[in-house]
Amino acid sequence: QVQLVESGGGLVQPGGSLRLSCAASGFTFSSFIMSWYRQAPGKERELVAAITSAGDIMNHADSVKGRFTVSRDNAKNTVYLQMTSLKPEDTAVYYCHAVRMGYGYPLYWGQGTQVTVSS
Repeated sequence: QVQLVESGGGLVQPGGSLRLSCAASGFTFSSFIMSWYRQAPGKERELVAAITSAGDIMNHADSVKGRFTVSRDNAKNTVYLQMTSLKPEDTAVYYCHAVRMGYGYPLYWGQGTQVTVSS
């Protein structure tokens, strides 16, 4: 059974930091591109950051460059999103996404974790 379980979300003040984790199971994690997406109320889901199966960072959205960093630990089947200098506009549900590298399928989504940036 495939599972992507996000954790680490919560309420943080502007300028604060959070680290999101996504624990994967049920598939060969090291063969998948892992990504973080987010969706704010009333907005479309957008890609935040992606990392290849080997750990090469594919991209970060312009809005988070210099503030967010994606990483992964293939030994732990976990992908991370370190978020610093958080802004109210970073408030969203953050989703973990997996897609098999070189194939484009299968792809999996986590259930999401809420991040709220507010004073």
